[in-house]
Amino acid sequence: MPLAPAARPSIPRTVWALGFVSLFMDLSSELIHALLPVFLVSTMGMSVAALGMLEGAAEATTMIVKMLSGPISDWMGKRKALLLAGYGLAALSKPLFPLASAPATVVFARIADRVGKGIRGAPRDALVADVAPAEIRGACYGLRQSMDTIGAIAGPLLAIPLMLHFGDHIRTVLWFAVAPAFVCVALLWAGVREPDRAAAHRPFRAPLHWRAAREFEPRYWLVAAIGGTFALARFSEAFLVLRAQQTGIDFAWIPAVLVVMNVAYALCAYPIGKLADSIDRRSLLIVGLALLLAADLLLGARLSPWTLFIGVAAWGLHMGFTQGVLSAMVADTAPAALRGTAFGIFNLISGLAMLLSSAIAGWLWQRYGASAVFFAGAGLLAAPLAMCTFIRTRAPRAG
Repeated sequence: MPLAPAARPSIPRTVWALGFVSLFMDLSSELIHALLPVFLVSTMGMSVAALGMLEGAAEATTMIVKMLSGPISDWMGKRKALLLAGYGLAALSKPLFPLASAPATVVFARIADRVGKGIRGAPRDALVADVAPAEIRGACYGLRQSMDTIGAIAGPLLAIPLMLHFGDHIRTVLWFAVAPAFVCVALLWAGVREPDRAAAHRPFRAPLHWRAAREFEPRYWLVAAIGGTFALARFSEAFLVLRAQQTGIDFAWIPAVLVVMNVAYALCAYPIGKLADSIDRRSLLIVGLALLLAADLLLGARLSPWTLFIGVAAWGLHMGFTQGVLSAMVADTAPAALRGTAFGIFNLISGLAMLLSSAIAGWLWQRYGASAVFFAGAGLLAAPLAMCTFIRTRAPRAG
């Protein structure tokens, strides 16, 4: 008689716990981010070019700090302490947003929040790889990303009735972001368990030590190059919020833009992650890049509320098709002992590209208008699309 196929492993408890941690932190962060661009530009008088620099610097800070935290987590043989430090710093930054009386305070809080995200990012992604069976790795990344995105939906969705109830008083609404951030830290402390890993027992080295870089195969560097050129073409979502303002929709309803984007993201992130465990991951990445191209063309064209929300939905779908898949591709192509370092390098490259991308987007918006930003993003997608033709990556299967 033929042997029955082995049962598919279940998603580990730690992945579920990390998903809920991400959910609460994103609820907090996205409630703030749904209102912050309009608050800075319309209320505090910041220019769009300066906003672009801030958003680029904030996201680049996240990516660059990941470059440090990933290798440190490999060297320590432990990841949870860095997760607590990162989520804790982000939680402590949240009260600064409603307390701010000048743009400088908001800038400080935004950078502190992103430093916290950077500290936790690479160790968290590496911890998922540590606990996830190889044959369901894509599903594990997709689940965590979906739960993260549910929080990103809940944040701006909560902002809408709060803005209506408090008469568009942003400072009052921003206080509601504080409690979920501290709930997130409590969940992390109580619910996340990491596997026993032997410490590396080697002297600490610089994060960009070239001897470590030589341990990565060419496929990893191609994935990193795809991620970097992709980040160059995908600027901050703050520009989606500003684009929504140009349609003339009521101020209190502007957070609906991020709700639509994140609903589309959440609906497809887990199914796409699961699908990536059985087919060539590259094909899903190409579909995601094509969705971003469609979003840019819609958002760059003559705008109406309909085209705005269709474009924003396509933007969210592209995130669901690409973010978990790219994480799984990094994990697939990196040595197990250097996964934190691999995610750190990947995010350093992407962060520097995103800094340049958002700075260029802010300058283009200020000088040539909103349409130029989105059409430029569409043009820059040619590079990652071309690179995808050179990589072959199939999901690992159970032996």
